[in-house]
Amino acid sequence: MGAVSTSLVEEARTIFSDLGYEVTEDGDELRAERKWRTVHVTTDDPDDAATHGRLRCFVARGDQANTVRERLLSTEPDYDWAVMRVDDEEYQVLHPSGDVLPAP
Repeated sequence: MGAVSTSLVEEARTIFSDLGYEVTEDGDELRAERKWRTVHVTTDDPDDAATHGRLRCFVARGDQANTVRERLLSTEPDYDWAVMRVDDEEYQVLHPSGDVLPAP
Protein backbone atom coordinates (compact mmCIF):
# COMPACT_ATOMS: atom_id res chain seq x y z
CA MET A 1 0.00 0.00 0.00
CA GLY A 2 1.37 3.45 -0.98
CA ALA A 3 1.71 6.47 1.25
CA VAL A 4 -1.31 8.72 1.56
CA SER A 5 -0.57 12.33 0.68
CA THR A 6 -2.43 15.13 2.44
CA SER A 7 -3.13 18.27 0.40
CA LEU A 8 -1.32 21.43 1.39
CA VAL A 9 -4.57 23.22 2.25
CA GLU A 10 -5.62 20.35 4.54
CA GLU A 11 -2.25 20.43 6.28
CA ALA A 12 -2.68 24.19 6.79
CA ARG A 13 -6.19 23.63 8.18
CA THR A 14 -4.84 21.09 10.67
CA ILE A 15 -1.94 23.31 11.75
CA PHE A 16 -4.15 26.35 12.38
CA SER A 17 -6.77 24.22 14.14
CA ASP A 18 -4.08 22.73 16.38
CA LEU A 19 -2.98 26.30 17.21
CA GLY A 20 -6.48 27.07 18.48
CA TYR A 21 -7.90 28.88 15.47
CA GLU A 22 -11.43 28.33 14.20
CA VAL A 23 -10.86 27.52 10.54
CA THR A 24 -13.47 27.94 7.80
CA GLU A 25 -13.38 27.86 4.03
CA ASP A 26 -13.49 31.28 2.41
CA GLY A 27 -13.65 30.81 -1.35
CA ASP A 28 -10.29 29.48 -2.48
CA GLU A 29 -8.72 30.31 0.89
CA LEU A 30 -9.10 29.43 4.53
CA ARG A 31 -10.05 31.97 7.18
CA ALA A 32 -8.45 31.25 10.56
CA GLU A 33 -9.94 33.20 13.48
CA ARG A 34 -8.89 33.42 17.11
CA LYS A 35 -9.73 36.20 19.55
CA TRP A 36 -9.46 39.48 17.61
CA ARG A 37 -7.28 38.04 14.85
CA THR A 38 -8.36 36.86 11.40
CA VAL A 39 -5.69 35.32 9.19
CA HIS A 40 -6.41 34.69 5.51
CA VAL A 41 -4.58 31.48 4.62
CA THR A 42 -3.75 30.65 1.01
CA THR A 43 -1.70 28.23 -1.03
CA ASP A 44 -1.84 30.59 -4.03
CA ASP A 45 1.20 32.25 -5.50
CA PRO A 46 1.48 35.83 -4.11
CA ASP A 47 0.84 37.24 -7.59
CA ASP A 48 -2.46 35.31 -7.80
CA ALA A 49 -3.64 35.61 -4.19
CA ALA A 50 -6.39 37.90 -2.99
CA THR A 51 -5.27 41.07 -1.23
CA HIS A 52 -8.14 41.64 1.23
CA GLY A 53 -7.52 41.37 4.95
CA ARG A 54 -4.79 42.73 7.18
CA LEU A 55 -3.10 39.39 8.00
CA ARG A 56 -2.19 36.83 5.32
CA CYS A 57 -0.38 33.51 5.55
CA PHE A 58 1.03 31.89 2.43
CA VAL A 59 1.47 28.14 2.80
CA ALA A 60 4.08 26.42 0.65
CA ARG A 61 6.08 23.20 0.52
CA GLY A 62 9.61 23.45 1.83
CA ASP A 63 11.25 23.78 -1.55
CA GLN A 64 8.99 26.72 -2.54
CA ALA A 65 8.62 28.62 0.74
CA ASN A 66 11.77 30.73 0.42
CA THR A 67 10.81 31.68 -3.15
CA VAL A 68 7.37 32.84 -1.93
CA ARG A 69 9.00 34.84 0.90
CA GLU A 70 11.45 36.52 -1.48
CA ARG A 71 8.63 37.42 -3.89
CA LEU A 72 6.65 39.02 -1.05
CA LEU A 73 9.72 40.93 0.14
CA SER A 74 10.25 42.31 -3.37
CA THR A 75 6.61 43.32 -3.94
CA GLU A 76 6.05 44.87 -0.48
CA PRO A 77 2.29 44.20 -0.20
CA ASP A 78 0.06 46.47 1.92
CA TYR A 79 -0.75 43.77 4.49
CA ASP A 80 1.11 41.86 7.18
CA TRP A 81 2.20 38.45 5.96
CA ALA A 82 4.07 35.30 6.83
CA VAL A 83 5.00 32.20 4.88
CA MET A 84 4.42 28.78 6.41
CA ARG A 85 6.87 26.16 5.16
CA VAL A 86 5.29 22.70 5.41
CA ASP A 87 7.38 19.53 5.23
CA ASP A 88 5.73 16.22 6.07
CA GLU A 89 4.24 16.75 9.54
CA GLU A 90 6.45 19.70 10.49
CA TYR A 91 6.16 23.40 9.72
CA GLN A 92 8.15 26.59 10.12
CA VAL A 93 6.87 30.16 9.90
CA LEU A 94 8.98 32.56 7.85
CA HIS A 95 8.35 36.20 8.75
CA PRO A 96 9.57 39.29 6.94
CA SER A 97 12.07 41.39 8.85
CA GLY A 98 10.46 44.03 11.07
CA ASP A 99 11.45 46.91 8.81
CA VAL A 100 9.35 45.66 5.88
CA LEU A 101 6.05 45.37 7.74
CA PRO A 102 3.52 48.06 6.81
CA ALA A 103 2.66 50.65 9.45
CA PRO A 104 -0.65 50.06 11.27
